[in-house]
Amino acid sequence: MLRILERLDPDSDRIDLLVDLVDQLRPRRARDHGDAIAQVRTLTQLLKGHPGQAWTLRRYLTTLLETRRHTSLYSDVGILSNDGFFTELKKRIAYRILPPALDELYLSDTLDKVLCRDDDYQWIRAVPTADWLEMFDVVAAAAPPDGAMDEPAEPARARQVVLAGLLDAIRTLSCRVCALGLEPRLIHAHMEIEEVNSPFLMQNIEANKYLDDYGRLTAGEVDTMEDARHLLVMLDQCEDVVLKIRSKALASGTSVALTYLLVALTQSIDRLRKLLFLVDTSGELPSAPTIDVEALANEATPASAPPTSLRRAAAVDLAQELAEAHNTKYEVRGLLRDNIDLLARNVTENASRTGEHYIAERRADLGGMFASSAGAGIVIGFMALFKILISYQHRAPLIEALFYSLNYAAGFILVHVLHFTIATKQPAMTAARIAAALHDTAQRGNVRGKSRRQVDVDSMAALVNKVFRTQIVAVLGNLATVIPVAWIIALAWYWAFGTHLVTPAKAEHLIADSHPWHSLALLHAAIAGVWLFVSGLVSGYYDNKALYTRMGRRVEQLRWLRRLLGEERRARFARYVEDNLGGLMGNFVFGVLMGTTATAGFLLGLPLDVRHVTFSSANFAIGIVGLGKPLDPETIAVTLLGIALIGMVNLLVSFGLALWVALRARKVRFHHGLKLLHALGRRLRAAPLDFFIGPRDLDEAQLAPNPRGFK
Repeated sequence: MLRILERLDPDSDRIDLLVDLVDQLRPRRARDHGDAIAQVRTLTQLLKGHPGQAWTLRRYLTTLLETRRHTSLYSDVGILSNDGFFTELKKRIAYRILPPALDELYLSDTLDKVLCRDDDYQWIRAVPTADWLEMFDVVAAAAPPDGAMDEPAEPARARQVVLAGLLDAIRTLSCRVCALGLEPRLIHAHMEIEEVNSPFLMQNIEANKYLDDYGRLTAGEVDTMEDARHLLVMLDQCEDVVLKIRSKALASGTSVALTYLLVALTQSIDRLRKLLFLVDTSGELPSAPTIDVEALANEATPASAPPTSLRRAAAVDLAQELAEAHNTKYEVRGLLRDNIDLLARNVTENASRTGEHYIAERRADLGGMFASSAGAGIVIGFMALFKILISYQHRAPLIEALFYSLNYAAGFILVHVLHFTIATKQPAMTAARIAAALHDTAQRGNVRGKSRRQVDVDSMAALVNKVFRTQIVAVLGNLATVIPVAWIIALAWYWAFGTHLVTPAKAEHLIADSHPWHSLALLHAAIAGVWLFVSGLVSGYYDNKALYTRMGRRVEQLRWLRRLLGEERRARFARYVEDNLGGLMGNFVFGVLMGTTATAGFLLGLPLDVRHVTFSSANFAIGIVGLGKPLDPETIAVTLLGIALIGMVNLLVSFGLALWVALRARKVRFHHGLKLLHALGRRLRAAPLDFFIGPRDLDEAQLAPNPRGFK
């Protein structure tokens, strides 16, 4: 390290010398924080023992700063561009494969050589702020060696270069916030902006006034200037607009483009606050709400030393933030994480509202659910018939997959249109409803003054109990009709045509497909569970899209539809499309996935297929008739066990995935599984009959023990 310091040329602007110095500080593994801290402290001690080398390093760093442009580092790194989500995603993927051409004239591009490893930010953040500030102080206060020409204003000159870059970045970010705030998408989402003076426009006016006054103060034309408090008020109003749009999006929908715009706005406003805090001359400006600078200052101050300047601590924190943003600027995961959260929240929110219709509150509601599920079982019995008939056509694989998909999609859409219920379609919706309840109770616990989010386990047990018995009743309703309907269809075919619907070999194959361990039935059931989960996401996405794009109003504007249906029926049809677009598209996509999986497995040479509990039950009934002879009790028992396990896997996989996504979208973590099981056990012991078939009255609070607060 000392040899590198001795090689430094104080008047050189070559970046490779700084690269060599940082290489000495960098640990072999970014997670080796102790090594990084030791290296920084070693460098500090070397500079203390060799003040001449410290002075040389200061002159060298000042030369580097003076010969490079700073603005883009503060205004661009760590902030999304105006290109849009998909353009940014494509750019990041392309740059990870082939990085862009860099220009060392810009300080932001220079960092690419200095912080050349993607995990450099980890060890930089691991070094305590106090160690960084001590090293900077040693360099700033270093005396020149004997015979060297020192410029007394050199540290001030370096500060002026950095200050100029910060002020330019403030102007750039303010203009960007103004432009983003006047985007048509944002105005469309919050039309009140047009009725009053836009805070995005007003903050730009205030920022320009503040920067002009700052320039006059720096030039000595004035002695004092107003601080940036009024500008911060405008930024607060901008953030309020962003929060209102996010809240409205839960009810009126959102889009990837609007979500990207809101993320870029939030990042730009946050960076503006941090830069204003750094350039403030009054010393009384509040810090950015995302930084606890007092904690940073306390961390940076040894117990025996006077308090560290909040601005110095904030400067170190911003430098660490820029290092992390630089290292992750081509990271695809970060882009998806920042932008998909709100969209996923809206998708699961719509699924949650739909899920409320799949939860029976009373015993009478369970009867209605059973009837609705029984209707779906009748439709599925005929879908099983059509699938067998399609297989007899012996079409080309892709044509056969197309016919299978149309059969599934048409049947599922018919079930939806007739307001019937397929049991395995429920979990993706009810999981989102449970996640919403967890989020709501956690927030109430937080409001009541708890140190961290808590969950009312008894309330959750009541909801889970409702979901459980509703799911069981729905499955029983499906099976109560699909098995006899499939049986009757197979018998009617034999009576009508004199031959069985399926040959004995085909019948044995249909029965063997549900064997729990001699076949891949459970794996195929898990694949069906994944497709059920995906169809739930698709439903939520299109429900969100229908709200955001005002699908009903768009359909109502079709003139040819008015001539076809008339004014009143057109209006009803438009409302139906807006309210049911998610359900229709989710069922269509689920049908396509169900119909193409086996063909995709055949083309890829993989054992892919799907097993759905209702179709497996229908195939079992058709297979028994097709055998033309009694089936032994052991085979019947094993097959029924397999069908039960297929249904359980269908439900658990789809429910688990949907609940995981819904919880992540709401940023809720649930760690009370055992408490929830105990609460369910108490409900079962208190009222076993009501646990399975529901209470007679709507008031379910009588079943649960008195709540004892948030646990």
